[in-house]
Amino acid sequence: MGERGILIEFEPEISENLLEKLLFYKNKLEEFYTEVNVEVINTYNSLLISYMFSIENLYDEVSAVKELFGKAKIVKINNRQIFHLPVCYDAEFGWDLDLISKEKNLSKKEIIEFHTTPFYTVYFTGFLPGFLYLGGLDKKLQISRKSEPRMKIEKGAVGIGENQTGIYPKSSPGGWQILGNCPVQLFDKNNDPPCEISAGDKVKFYSVSKAEFEEISAQVSKRKFQLKKENYEG
Repeated sequence: MGERGILIEFEPEISENLLEKLLFYKNKLEEFYTEVNVEVINTYNSLLISYMFSIENLYDEVSAVKELFGKAKIVKINNRQIFHLPVCYDAEFGWDLDLISKEKNLSKKEIIEFHTTPFYTVYFTGFLPGFLYLGGLDKKLQISRKSEPRMKIEKGAVGIGENQTGIYPKSSPGGWQILGNCPVQLFDKNNDPPCEISAGDKVKFYSVSKAEFEEISAQVSKRKFQLKKENYEG
């Protein structure tokens, strides 16, 4: 990938088994490059080693990575967490609830139920800082993105597109179908880490009323909201 990157591609699939493999190798690379200024980024089926400098000898660098992977024995990573995130599905926030209801022949109550039931897997973050790509959307809710993206999606908007769901951590253009809003601050550059939720974690949504949404928003603004989370073993 040019003079400052090495792209490692895996099986062309989206699965939790592949995610475990990616995260294992990502950790190995981060340990390997402890004294070198690099960033390792994962997607659904690839790892990008991004160097802060030009690679002097690409052949030697690739050979070192291949040797590292060849010696590594994959073990499951168990320090994962489940994060419970509130979502208000009020009409004020659920811009596309009527469209989804009509196209999927579901009541709004059924849409909320199907969206809040799964434990979603966080595959990676991207597009925007703190934007979580969540897999595990119920097939009954899977719907195409908009043919023409909106110019502005509100911060906290919860959307669905194809077989994914996600939360916009800041206002931005976007083409996902919007069904609610999450008042939780997902990305804060002043925190360490800036995004508490990471690849391999799980997310579970729960429905809140407009009044509860406003109460949580007030707590978040005062930095008093406690995000509910728990450990789990994959």
